[in-house]
Amino acid sequence: MRQSPPTLLLLAATLVAALVTTLVAAPAGAVRVKDIAQLHGVRNNQLLGYGLITGLNGSGDDMKKSVFTLQAIYNMMTRQGITINPDNINDIKVKNVAAVMVTSALPPFARSGSTIDVEVSSIGDAKSLAGGTLLMTPLLGADGKVYAVAQGPMTIGAFSYGGKSAQVQKNHPTVGRITGGAIVERSIPVDLGGNGQLQYQLREADFTTAANMATAINRRFGDGTAFPDSPATVQVTIPDDSTAQLVNFIAEVEILELEADSTARVVVNERTGTIVMGKEVKLSTVAVSHGNLSLIIRDDYAVSQPAPFGEGETVITPQTTATVVEEDGQLVLLDMQKGVSLGEIANALNAIGATPRDLIAIFQAIKASGSLHGELIIL
Repeated sequence: MRQSPPTLLLLAATLVAALVTTLVAAPAGAVRVKDIAQLHGVRNNQLLGYGLITGLNGSGDDMKKSVFTLQAIYNMMTRQGITINPDNINDIKVKNVAAVMVTSALPPFARSGSTIDVEVSSIGDAKSLAGGTLLMTPLLGADGKVYAVAQGPMTIGAFSYGGKSAQVQKNHPTVGRITGGAIVERSIPVDLGGNGQLQYQLREADFTTAANMATAINRRFGDGTAFPDSPATVQVTIPDDSTAQLVNFIAEVEILELEADSTARVVVNERTGTIVMGKEVKLSTVAVSHGNLSLIIRDDYAVSQPAPFGEGETVITPQTTATVVEEDGQLVLLDMQKGVSLGEIANALNAIGATPRDLIAIFQAIKASGSLHGELIIL
């Protein structure tokens, strides 16, 4: 069916209006609330436990050196009804058992019966945990209570084999993981909106970002809904019509988009030669001179040999040469008054032939001169 021109014009106007609304709702560089902030109290809780790995192929702890492993084996056997004379505990000789520490993180809203992943790492002198099975290990929280119990076969993605004269190893064989290896026995209650308010914590404290977040929430739910009480927190009042549907209200808040701001920073790692610059980094007009100085010292050895049938000895005479090579320095003017992008800054510095390690020294000198407007972080 062919549509009339007025209908086509109306359809086009609707598409344009939708496009404009999208552009207004999602400014350039917009991020979601859930990507930069989290609800206060909604976090992971660390768990820790001590256990035993069995079934190793002769790569377990040395019972003569790892006394705690021997004691753990004795305690385990005693709990299982196996009677062992305490005076003969040193007679236990096993090579397929290793003592390990088990760590995990209890996520928020985890309920009893849920499963979580655990990390297992050796604390003795075991050579490898490949093929081992973790025995039932209680995982305790910071308050000393048991929140989960771990058990099951490990996967390490590594191996280590060898003898007295040779050894072959891939990856790290003394650390492993058990996917879904722990069952949650106790949940941690989370109070959401108990006093009619929610508190969002920004992962990166910033006054501008906190104000932008409150503005975005107020634009969606009405003035007075959100208030930034600090650069790191935003208080959100739950509307009366959303009290019974708190999950839906939080979901709507978390998908709101806003413009996130950050401090201008240049992060350099001198050990690896890595340089990362934020988008807000600005340079004032500055002149940079760069030149390389190389000192090459080389030792050559010559042989001094006497003539045939002559009396003398063959000797080695060292000859040392030193060469100094200095490239011509280049004075380059970096005119940054109009504001440039990171690419233009990189191109200007690459024009003087600077390597990443040279750039670190250059940025330090520019910062000292006061021409770098931002924070210089050296790792």
